[in-house]
Amino acid sequence: MEHRGVLMEQYEVLFARRWSVWGAALVIGTLNVFLFAYDRPWTASDGARNWGDWLFQSVGILHRPDLISPVLYSGSLLNLGVLAGAFTSALLSREFAVRIAPAGELLKGGVGGLLMGIGAVLAFGCNIGGFFSALSALSLSGLAMMLGLVAGAYLGLKYLLWEVEHWPALTTGKAYSFCAAGASGLGWQPAVGALALLTLLLLPFAYDRLGYTPQAGFLLFGVAFGLIFQRSRFCLVRAFREPFMSGDADHTRAAALALVVSMVGFSILKFTDLKDKGDWVLPGFWFGALLGGLLFGVGMVLAGGCGAGSIWRAGEGHVKLWMAVMMFAVGTSLTRQVLAPGEWLRKLGTPVFLPDVTGWGGAMALVALVMAAWYLFASWNESTKKFSLV
Repeated sequence: MEHRGVLMEQYEVLFARRWSVWGAALVIGTLNVFLFAYDRPWTASDGARNWGDWLFQSVGILHRPDLISPVLYSGSLLNLGVLAGAFTSALLSREFAVRIAPAGELLKGGVGGLLMGIGAVLAFGCNIGGFFSALSALSLSGLAMMLGLVAGAYLGLKYLLWEVEHWPALTTGKAYSFCAAGASGLGWQPAVGALALLTLLLLPFAYDRLGYTPQAGFLLFGVAFGLIFQRSRFCLVRAFREPFMSGDADHTRAAALALVVSMVGFSILKFTDLKDKGDWVLPGFWFGALLGGLLFGVGMVLAGGCGAGSIWRAGEGHVKLWMAVMMFAVGTSLTRQVLAPGEWLRKLGTPVFLPDVTGWGGAMALVALVMAAWYLFASWNESTKKFSLV
């Protein structure tokens, strides 16, 4: 009985209490470095586009002979891992429920997802790939997208406040929830979550036996991200939105810390020639990244989740985020289909590798200073509420 009590105590530490968002930031930044060393850095839009392309090819709208199945494509497996990891974590923590928001909120989820899809194509990546990983890779397009994300988050929040005042009927209505955990005892969710976790641990072995060992690695990275996101609530939407909304700066500070950790690791890999210096230096500077970030920022505020945030929250059962993820996939695929034939994507900007302009020391110092400024601004605003709209 004593051993059982110790096990239950450790279980509650993992799945009954929130994980530190600061600890999550350190792990996420480090995981992104390992993922880059493994193959390529973290992004959500690439996998979402694969889902959209697969959907359109399935109904005969798109013909891509080179299209890889979502269960084998690396970007898709990262996203599926995030979804499955968050789903499993939500079950183990008894937080899973199918939550159906009012019709107006579902509509905003779809519109927000569509805007994110369009913005991700213009910026050559979502807020993860186009901002977080791009700036970690010392790509100047990441800085341009950050500016767009800040402006977009502000405009999106302004719209939501206008909506509350002038169009409240859009989001009023009955919400429904199904499959929630009971109020007493552990209930059924931890048992199902344990089964899901066991499946996720065995699935990479199945990939390996079938000759798809690299794919197994991507799936495991995604599962790790999903578990960390769900337990810590680490969220880049909150990093950009909350300073303008409630003034809370925790997620902004955590995001800045995670990016610096990721940037240092990326720089070591590139400087030592373990990775090519041009890897993940995106050709969106400046127009594509700025405009894409603006659209993506508005979209993620409307949807209530960014590229990765929408996926892990969908894993918790939020139907609004299911809509966002679906339209994110549709938006990335359709926008790419529209822009690629006319070579419009080549007119959105150029790739700029910061060390080519400022040297390695200057580039790393610039990114660190930008993150420090973001950190300090959010902390100052948390105290003064100078730029908070609510």
